[in-house]
Amino acid sequence: MITKLDDLLELVKTKGKKRLIAAYANDSHTIGAVSMAVDRGIVDATLVGDIETIKKVCQEEGIDVNKFELVQEADETKAGVKAVELVNEGGCDGKFLMKGLLSTDKYMRAILNKEKGLMPGKKTDMLTHMAVFEVPKYHKLLVCSDVAIVPAPDMKQKQAILGYLISTAKSLEIAKPKVAVLAATEQVSTGMPACVEAAIISKMGERGQIKGAIIDGPLALDVAIDKESAQTKKVGGEVAGDADCILFPNIESGNVFYKTCTKFGGAELACMVVGAKVPCVLTSRGDSINTKLYSIALAALNAR
Repeated sequence: MITKLDDLLELVKTKGKKRLIAAYANDSHTIGAVSMAVDRGIVDATLVGDIETIKKVCQEEGIDVNKFELVQEADETKAGVKAVELVNEGGCDGKFLMKGLLSTDKYMRAILNKEKGLMPGKKTDMLTHMAVFEVPKYHKLLVCSDVAIVPAPDMKQKQAILGYLISTAKSLEIAKPKVAVLAATEQVSTGMPACVEAAIISKMGERGQIKGAIIDGPLALDVAIDKESAQTKKVGGEVAGDADCILFPNIESGNVFYKTCTKFGGAELACMVVGAKVPCVLTSRGDSINTKLYSIALAALNAR
């Protein structure tokens, strides 16, 4: 089990290089992060965007442009479509997608395109967002979802998200992840749907309907991540105070946690979108190069 995001950079190098295809990679943060990933031996990279702009950015940043394969497409929307087309071309194995300077809605639209996108094609298919946090005050990495895509997951969606949480944690060499199904309280309050659904999911895990993890819920956040709080509240079990994963009840709680950890708590993170044919790196245009590098490594680790 790895406990630091820097360990992720070392782990992914043992799995063989993957092909990163970056959509509208015209900005210094995207190019800089991809350059670092190439230099570390994590990926081979294709940059889709305006070649003259890419060359100019590389010159300004002191980056050798020849380390990339460049594909010309100066239009933001068309660059997203072209990047997805390149992922699909010849099969998706060993590839993953990365968002560059294009807006999130155009990036997602290219992924979700029914005819030329990256969705597997089943009615039950869904996208969800995985975030791996390295929080200075927590003793290990924490895998969380969903903080960015699914507004109010129902029971079926929560089970699907849980599956992705478990598989992401296992890719980080956590043999049997401990999953906290979050609610506002650790009490099973029938008046709070999040508590009821958490209790059901926990029981499903206990009875083997959900495999590969130790699942407990409902758990309030303090009980999930702080041993002292769990002991004070007399909440036992293997998950309390030692969660590897958090399943959020809705996007508001997940997104607030995400931003609180990064803005107030000094957390570093890696994140990706899963549920498509390949992992898709989705970071903010304002995210640091380190966040983008860690996200590239996470996606490469989870690419087939």
